[in-house]
Amino acid sequence: MSGLQTIDWMIIAFYFLIILVISWKVIRQGQKTSTDYFLAGRHLGWFIVGASIFSSNIGSEHLVGLAGSGATDGVAMAHYELHAWCLLVLAWVMVPFYMRSRVFTMPEFLERRFSPQSRTVLSLISLVAYVLTKIAVGIFAGGVVFSVLLPEVRFLGLDSFWIGSILVIVFTGIYTILGGLRAVAYTETMQTIVLVFGSILVTLFGLKALGGWEALRSIAGSEMFNLWKPLVPAGLEGTWAPIKEAGRMAWYFNDNYPWLGMLFCAPIIGLWYWCTDQYIVQRALGAKDEREARRGSITASFFKLLPVFIFIIPGMITFALAKSGQVPILQQEFFGPSGELLRDNAQKAFPLLVAHVLPVGVRGIVVAGLLAALMSSLAGVFNASSTLFTMDFYSRMRPKATQQQLVWIGRVATTVMVAIGLFWIPVIRGGKGLYDYLQGIQAYLAPPIFVVFFFGVFMKRLNSKGCLAALMTGFSLGLFRLAVDTPVKLLKGFSYQEGSFFWIINNIFFQYYSLVIFIVCVVVMIFVSYLTAEPSYEKISGLTYATRTTEDRLKSRASWGRGDIIASAIVLLLILAAYLYFTG
Repeated sequence: MSGLQTIDWMIIAFYFLIILVISWKVIRQGQKTSTDYFLAGRHLGWFIVGASIFSSNIGSEHLVGLAGSGATDGVAMAHYELHAWCLLVLAWVMVPFYMRSRVFTMPEFLERRFSPQSRTVLSLISLVAYVLTKIAVGIFAGGVVFSVLLPEVRFLGLDSFWIGSILVIVFTGIYTILGGLRAVAYTETMQTIVLVFGSILVTLFGLKALGGWEALRSIAGSEMFNLWKPLVPAGLEGTWAPIKEAGRMAWYFNDNYPWLGMLFCAPIIGLWYWCTDQYIVQRALGAKDEREARRGSITASFFKLLPVFIFIIPGMITFALAKSGQVPILQQEFFGPSGELLRDNAQKAFPLLVAHVLPVGVRGIVVAGLLAALMSSLAGVFNASSTLFTMDFYSRMRPKATQQQLVWIGRVATTVMVAIGLFWIPVIRGGKGLYDYLQGIQAYLAPPIFVVFFFGVFMKRLNSKGCLAALMTGFSLGLFRLAVDTPVKLLKGFSYQEGSFFWIINNIFFQYYSLVIFIVCVVVMIFVSYLTAEPSYEKISGLTYATRTTEDRLKSRASWGRGDIIASAIVLLLILAAYLYFTG
């Protein structure tokens, strides 16, 4: 195992010093009001907004999961990464409503559009989801990175998994607690630069070790470069099969990605995540005005195109190096005695490439980038969670609370999230298959949130009763599927009797189940709304397309120009070019 040398440690220490200086400068400015602490005083510029959105999205799960999928399935998962167009929807469709409403949180917007009950339900579900998914996945993936890159590190009986996870959680927690969103946003901008630069170096040095791009295409094979293959069935039988079954897997990325489910389910998850999730949208809410929020979202869409080349391609390079035998230790990690691909080891693809291919010095830069990914994703979830708790629960229970009290509670809430992160470490490390289990959670939680936000903006007739019915119905269906999945994923040897009701539920592809939730939520929301009284259109003025005033339209039109349109068009052309290139 190639360890880190003195110069690598010096580079890593320098990275931490820069983060410390940035955090200290922000903290010294003070956080006197809730707007200062939770939304950076609404003074963020477009580049800070864009870089911060991207950095929040790119976490340790990308280093582990996305690079690992590149090693096993090629560019198949690039469908998710080419969701840069979802950020354009945020920029052009949702940002005007969010900035006009001057809200702190997404649940608060739902209250303005529908009712306080809707806000409470969404806030509660979001907090639980953040703990179960973003914190859990972040720590799990981070532990994998540290265990590969720093296997020799031990302290007080703790191995590198524990040491790395604890240090990152505590250090990230400190500057998030003290500095709020301003500290998170400015450090994330720096972390974006380090992460992108480091990951580009991994791709370049990996290609150099392999022999270039053509060598990668030759060794990996055309199928790993075919983004379209999973979307085009080889025949008619089984094309619509919603349940996993042997002999019907020819058109799937792997055992979990049917082409039809991906075609319709992925956009729903993408639009939910990029356009309605507090974790992402909070950065846009911290912008100076609608213009800066829109341009920041467009900037983030450019950044979002990079993961295909800085995470998926490195995973494919690792596979090719292992397959060709050019790096023997990679071959031992990826292939068994009989030459079979060890898919479970693929999650180590990115850190393995860093450890065994990069030269001294460059390795330090890349490890700093990996730390940046770990810290930015954790900082984002800590800050989003504290904002949700403080503004959606505490401020409503204590409406007379002072600004200083709200800031203090926000810091306490962040501290609690840091503590939960620390307590999660042994749970996550011991959970067999936990990472795979968590991948489906967002598919179950996304549809009802997507429906109430997007249908709420486009259909003024939908009311609070319809919204609440859709949320409760959708979340109930999602939680039911999670309850059915949990024993199978986490208990070794557990399975349902084949053909039973619970077996069928468990074996329906999660994308198809997600689509069922989506359709049910749409029907429920429209049906209940039209059976009950119309909402007060005066109260929802400016919160739907049909209730915008002339002043709203003029103000929104004045916030964008030709450059914004051209930049958005370029993003769409780049996405199209990627789809056309990756055809095998």
